[in-house]
Amino acid sequence: MKSLPVFFSPRMVAPSQSFSPSAEKPAQVVASWRRLGVPLQFHEPAAASAGQLSLAHQGDFVREVLACERENGFGNRSAAVAASLPFTTGAMLGAARHAWLKGGAAVAPCSGFHHAQWAAAGGFCTFNGLMVTAAVLHAEGARAVGILDLDHHWGDGTQDIIDRLDASSWVEHFSAGLTYSRPSQAADFFKRLPGVLAGFQRCDVVLYQAGADPHVEDPLGGWLTTTQLRERDALVFEAFLRLGVPVAWNLAGGYQRDAAGGILKVLQIHDNTMRECARVFLPGQAVADSAAAQR
Repeated sequence: MKSLPVFFSPRMVAPSQSFSPSAEKPAQVVASWRRLGVPLQFHEPAAASAGQLSLAHQGDFVREVLACERENGFGNRSAAVAASLPFTTGAMLGAARHAWLKGGAAVAPCSGFHHAQWAAAGGFCTFNGLMVTAAVLHAEGARAVGILDLDHHWGDGTQDIIDRLDASSWVEHFSAGLTYSRPSQAADFFKRLPGVLAGFQRCDVVLYQAGADPHVEDPLGGWLTTTQLRERDALVFEAFLRLGVPVAWNLAGGYQRDAAGGILKVLQIHDNTMRECARVFLPGQAVADSAAAQR
């Protein structure tokens, strides 16, 4: 690989009108990544169609959310959020399809997936882009798709859809939030992680949620330091390169705010994930220190 494919469109961005910055942060994250000096190749994602969304969601639920007849995961009926949702899932699908077909790593700077259930939004998540992506790729011939969810919270919506679709034979799902939540558990997590990663060897592609909210200072998280989060990402990318399993990763949660209401600490964590991805998949490329940390 000579550059990292990033699937991003300004159409993914919308004011969430909520505590979570996830609908608004893709543009900020991409701007921060550009300052890192990582060779990035940008792709305009196609919007996920209602039919594709309905592979992992009840059809009426999809229709009503897109028509603003039902609340989205942010607890409102914003037309701007509704318009952004197909592109958010489309970015995840585009990155995963690219990684599956071409190998290596690809990136979707989006979040707001794993609490979305078969017929319900919640927890700042409306459509489960992880399971939509898995279902679409499975229909296109992928034998098994992995979902490595290292967000702070359990991917209850992902598991709900796996159960609804009886998909456990072709979806490998690990959600750290089911087990880990305290700093005292960090050592056990790092001891267990290599075995977890080895369990994805059968997958044609892995969808990696590189959550920022496990950070010890996150108001909705709290068990890994900045250094440990970066070590987590390094181990993930190194393992998948070694196994020859393509990986498409996204941002997932991160809720820290500075005094001015900005998300610089969250951007720093996402910068570090990009730096580790570039180090592993673009060896020899010089990468600047965290852009967010420089500001």
